[in-house]
Amino acid sequence: MFNVLWLQSGGCGGCSLSLLNAESPNLITRFKSAQINMLWHPSLSEASADEFINMLDDILSDKIQLDALCLEGSVMQGPNGTGKFHMLAGTGKPMMTWLEELAEKAHYTLAIGSCAAFGGITAAGNNPGEACGLQYDGKKAGGLLGAEWRTASQFPVINVAGCPTHPDWVTDVLSQLAMGDLKLNHLDELNRPRAYTDHLVHHGCGRSEYYEYKASAEELGDIGCFMEHKGCLGTQARADCNIRPWNGKGSCLNGGYPCINCTAPEFEEPRLNFTETPKIAGIPIGLPTDMPKAWFVALSSLSKAATPKRLKDNATASKIITPPGNKTP
Repeated sequence: MFNVLWLQSGGCGGCSLSLLNAESPNLITRFKSAQINMLWHPSLSEASADEFINMLDDILSDKIQLDALCLEGSVMQGPNGTGKFHMLAGTGKPMMTWLEELAEKAHYTLAIGSCAAFGGITAAGNNPGEACGLQYDGKKAGGLLGAEWRTASQFPVINVAGCPTHPDWVTDVLSQLAMGDLKLNHLDELNRPRAYTDHLVHHGCGRSEYYEYKASAEELGDIGCFMEHKGCLGTQARADCNIRPWNGKGSCLNGGYPCINCTAPEFEEPRLNFTETPKIAGIPIGLPTDMPKAWFVALSSLSKAATPKRLKDNATASKIITPPGNKTP
């Protein structure tokens, strides 16, 4: 069995809620098929507080093998680096101290969600809680454990980033670890699993045709492309949200909201609000990944000149006004 311990700190619990929505197969079936044993999870476990604390002591004394330590939520280091903003109830020790000690026993350590990975929403603003990620503080490597820290298996913290994470991102990584199939080259430059960060959110987006012709939405209810005016970062955000959406269909863009690039560090500190595109001389600052600005401007001009009337009609509407038609002979 592959033993997993799941702890929560400074966050909303949204990644756990997302995890519980795993389907085809469901979460329990996935874990059983990969022989994953959840030692404890705050939403799934029935153990009493005393049983839980005894289990932690048994891990530290090597009576229980810890294969994977998962943290959801950011590490709360305040006030003044003491960690006393989050004491683990009944232990007299800050959660951050438990995390440091348990991480030394775990074969793998995973940051579940962007808060645990980079600090996330909890670290926004002036960060009074001194929140950080396990091995990153925003874009800067370090965090609680330090930039050079490695597990007993010589892995850095695996950053399963997202706000929230897709259930498949979590179960896929845990299953790969349980089977010994995850290698260091399967992680990207921020130690996120490449299984989902080798893609862009733009891939599979249902608004792609509008993007190609720069037929842009003007309001959130419109069905056109959100990039030009509504702040969408799908052409830069690395995730496969529109290739394998939540519950078969759900994604931010499918729900009518622009991508905010929640798998990236410091997404919670945008220059403008999430639904506004920053521009210089009318050109969006955040251009698609790997595209030179001059090419984008040239292609945009050509695309807009060639936009079919159907797309112009529909882009700023909340439903299809003009359906596809046959080309006149």
